[in-house]
Amino acid sequence: MHIIENKTQWEDLVGHILTFKYLNKQELSIILKAGSIITYETDEILAKEGELEPWFFGILEGTVSVSVSEKNKKETYMNSLGPGDIFGEAGIFLNVPRTATITAMGPCTVFRIHRNDLSAFFKQNPVATNKMLLVIIYGLLRKLRAANLELAFERREDIDQSDIDAMVDRILNT
Repeated sequence: MHIIENKTQWEDLVGHILTFKYLNKQELSIILKAGSIITYETDEILAKEGELEPWFFGILEGTVSVSVSEKNKKETYMNSLGPGDIFGEAGIFLNVPRTATITAMGPCTVFRIHRNDLSAFFKQNPVATNKMLLVIIYGLLRKLRAANLELAFERREDIDQSDIDAMVDRILNT
C-alpha cells in the first residue's frame, strides 16, 4: 500500500466514480482533498471481512476481487470490481463489520475517504449529498437484486417437498 501525495492528476478519474459523477468541479475538489489516493500491489488486501472500518472506496485503476468465507472454510470468490466501481458503502452509515474481503488482482489505485470526512461534506453540501446518496442507494439496490437472483437460482436447485415424497414412496413401496 502506498499513499500518493499529489492528488490533482487523479481528479478526472475520481470524477468517473459513479458516486461522484454528478458533482460539480468545486464539490469534487472538496471530496478529493478530504480523501486519499492509494496504490496496492497484486494480492494486497484492501479491506478484510469481519473488520470494522469506516472507509469508503472507489476504484480508479485496476481490478479487485470480492470474496467471502465461512467459519473454518476457504474463501469463496464472489465477483470482481474495476474502475468506477465502489465498495464500503455500509461503512458510511453503520459501524458494522465488513461483509467481504477485497483483494487487488493486480496493481490497482483507489480513492479512499473516511466516514467522518464524508459526513462533514454532507453537512456542508446538501444538494451534492442528495445526488451522491441517490447513486449509492441505486448501487445498493443493484447489489440486493443480484443477491436475490442468486438466492432464487439456488432455491431452484434445492430438493422440494414433492421430491422428498417421491423418494419416501419409492423406499416404502419397494
